[in-house]
Amino acid sequence: MKGRTFALTIAVLAGCFAALGWAVSFWNTHQETSSTASVAQGPGITSDFELVDQTGRTVRDEDFPGKWQLVFFGFTSCPDICPTTLGTVSAALEELGPVADRLQPLLISVDPERDTPPALKDYLTPFDPRILGLTGTPEQIQAAIRSFRVYASKRQLESGDYTMDHSAFIYLMNPEGEYAAHFSSQSPIDEMTAEIRKTMESSKTLS
Repeated sequence: MKGRTFALTIAVLAGCFAALGWAVSFWNTHQETSSTASVAQGPGITSDFELVDQTGRTVRDEDFPGKWQLVFFGFTSCPDICPTTLGTVSAALEELGPVADRLQPLLISVDPERDTPPALKDYLTPFDPRILGLTGTPEQIQAAIRSFRVYASKRQLESGDYTMDHSAFIYLMNPEGEYAAHFSSQSPIDEMTAEIRKTMESSKTLS
């Protein structure tokens, strides 16, 4: 009887540990999806949007003929990922030197409710002035999110406020608005700039 009870106890504990392991794995996966991205694959990712920049000017993807785009999504109330990404992109632009003249960096807001053009303008002031901030109506933002296959979701906080869980990839799009590469917001600057140079040079060679 004691042996059966002991065996049952071991089985229950094993089940609990297995469930705990699954829960931890699920949480880590969910966190990666929320804080990084649900999808970061080439097929289906296109640059297709009509939004408003920090000056109130309507901007479309075709307004940058012949330029590559460095696109990332964020919001002005973001506590850490977005400033990190902006810092990464700013450093990359400086490191690229004249090559950066062929790039148009774009920050697309996932929080149109709070991110007005003036809010974006203030938020972007400390970073490289070449970075264009884009916002729009909820419908316009959702269209851009679908175009880049980005993850973005509002999450309510206990304080009654909310935050946005969203992708943190930086997309390199070619002049035709097609996916070329992507980077993490925490990518080493030298690796990121080397990949950008290589991708752009390869495309130039092939053309």
